[in-house]
Amino acid sequence: MKDISRRQFFKTAGAGALAMGAAIACGPDKGKKTSETTEVSEGMPLRTNPNSGDKVSLLGYGCMRWQMIKDENGNEIIDQNSVNELVDYAISHGVNYFDSAPVYLQGQSERATAKALLRYPRESYFIATKNSRKNTFEEGVKMYKQSLANYETDYLDYYLLHALSGYADLKDRFIDTGLLDYFLSERKAGHIRNLGFSFHGSQRDWDELIQTHETYHWDFIQIQMNYLDWYNAGGRNTNAAHLYKSLDERGIPIVIMEPLRGGGLSSVPKAVADEFKSREPEKSIASWAFRFVGSYPRILTVLSGMTYMEHLQDNLDTYLKFKPLTEEEKDFLTGEVATRIADYPLVGCTSCQYCMPCPFGIDIPGIFSFYNKSVNDGSYVVSREQEKYHKLRKRYLLEYNKAIPTVRQADHCINCQQCMVHCPQHIRIPQELRRIDRYIESLKQETL
Repeated sequence: MKDISRRQFFKTAGAGALAMGAAIACGPDKGKKTSETTEVSEGMPLRTNPNSGDKVSLLGYGCMRWQMIKDENGNEIIDQNSVNELVDYAISHGVNYFDSAPVYLQGQSERATAKALLRYPRESYFIATKNSRKNTFEEGVKMYKQSLANYETDYLDYYLLHALSGYADLKDRFIDTGLLDYFLSERKAGHIRNLGFSFHGSQRDWDELIQTHETYHWDFIQIQMNYLDWYNAGGRNTNAAHLYKSLDERGIPIVIMEPLRGGGLSSVPKAVADEFKSREPEKSIASWAFRFVGSYPRILTVLSGMTYMEHLQDNLDTYLKFKPLTEEEKDFLTGEVATRIADYPLVGCTSCQYCMPCPFGIDIPGIFSFYNKSVNDGSYVVSREQEKYHKLRKRYLLEYNKAIPTVRQADHCINCQQCMVHCPQHIRIPQELRRIDRYIESLKQETL
């Protein structure tokens, strides 16, 4: 993230329309076999996996953000009725790929997703799930078999080695433990139809890890891709343009995670939003991000964690009437739009919740989400020179206390750094919490 002064930020936030950015790189090689759209079901584009012949909906359902409610004992549980309703609506409109993991939503996501899907013929949908964190051989096999049991099936369509950071991580967690050999044998037996992995890490680590395709012949790979990360992944993450090119050259089908960068690309700075609306007045801000990733032919499916019906309906509106971006529109997004967003003082959090629970009770994703939203919607207080400064200051502090209970706010961070090892975005979480706390304190003391 680029550092800019508050005055520069204020000037940028009030800027007018955006100019067209630099040209995009790494287009697909038309001479290679790709996952191009081959047929349409209920209006939903289907992409063919050349390794298995699977015809997968371009929109996939990420099952990490189902609605939670309290049971009679005050425990948080997934709202099964809501899950059923969303799954029914998705399936009726052509969605057939559902991605979960044993660790999602306090371990409840797989079973809740299964309960909704089991009301349909097994061959009508694809199940994707994961083997996560570091396990012993016995623990890893147990996790795999529990996934089979949760879904009441004898095969998994897409199985991922979850969140690899490089070859050393693959070796430590899956090769040395014997788990990878086991999963390869399960693939040969047909219990795993497609074996792959998801990745978060540096370009050097990626370039080493992708060489393992020659040995293990990965059936698919899941990457973080959106128009901001195309050239501006930041930190120790790899630009999506490089990831896509590497996979396209090898003919490996791609599953996309974080097309909205944790929701951040559905709520962009006002100057950016105004430009989008001037081009497509009837379309949502989020639709631009989904059209971007869907416009690349190697993409097999695009995952979206759709918590509410309006999210699902908006994404369906984008894909049921799918209109690929022009090259000019791709340039526009990956150039000036991405640069403008990257220049805002945001935290690159995607609200994945991997950093939680904090041992000191801090609501890390909640704090980052509130802060980012305030920057994007213009309620971020810049300086005393700002119009209506006193009113904005008072409202900001009131809204912060309302959104984040006092005992869960940023000032309680003691820099234990337990959260950092779990962050796939490699955010320096304590440092960002301290930065936000200093900002809040400057508002309280009126020293901004």
